[in-house]
Amino acid sequence: MSVEGKLSPKEAVRKAREWVGLDGQDYASKVSTQESYVWDLDGQMSRPYGSSDALPEADTPIVLLDYGVKWNILRSLRQLGFKITVFPAKSNADEVLAHKPAGVFLSNGPADPAALTYAHETIRQLVGKLPIMGICLGHQLIGHALGAKTCRLPFGHHGCNHPVKDLRDGRIEITSQNHNYTIDPDTLDQSEVEVTHINLNDQSIEGIAHKRHPIFSVQYHPEAAPGPHDAAPFFRKFQELTRG
Repeated sequence: MSVEGKLSPKEAVRKAREWVGLDGQDYASKVSTQESYVWDLDGQMSRPYGSSDALPEADTPIVLLDYGVKWNILRSLRQLGFKITVFPAKSNADEVLAHKPAGVFLSNGPADPAALTYAHETIRQLVGKLPIMGICLGHQLIGHALGAKTCRLPFGHHGCNHPVKDLRDGRIEITSQNHNYTIDPDTLDQSEVEVTHINLNDQSIEGIAHKRHPIFSVQYHPEAAPGPHDAAPFFRKFQELTRG
């Protein structure tokens, strides 16, 4: 397939065969913003579709590290009153802390999480200094920062009907997912990190939380739209941590 329609079938097949694949590749820094910016301060882009209601004041400053963030994640955070400054993927911990955020959000994105060693180090230096939440790739990067490794799933998780169990209360959520890697449970220090969610199809890790620091993450997409909204309240936990 070619979105531009300018390639011959033969040339398109040649280019597809030349693709280096996902393993060992950092696509996140290629799709990340190159300059920091504040997202939708007046709330015009983040209002729920069809609503004319004003959003709450953006009074809780956070930094979002952009590894390929979806706009609906930004909308979901702005709807809760976050003032979101989006930073490039390769921003370091000093740059983040100089902004004096109430918390740091690690976005989704396309990459082999093991290849983003710069992100591992940035997150590692932020541990214990402020609340951190991660989604999808951000979740995997937290795993690396906390000493774990990631591995490839046989087929990946793609689609909007993946059952995930919250091990703390037994609740089952139907989630939207799009990823090819997972945190290797055998490399996770479970004296320091709790596995909070698992995938009921293959028992892979879907969520973790640090036992001492305000750090948590999920593999799926709570903001998914269209898609199941079972996990949408998940952002409120981050809100509670940043305001607490």
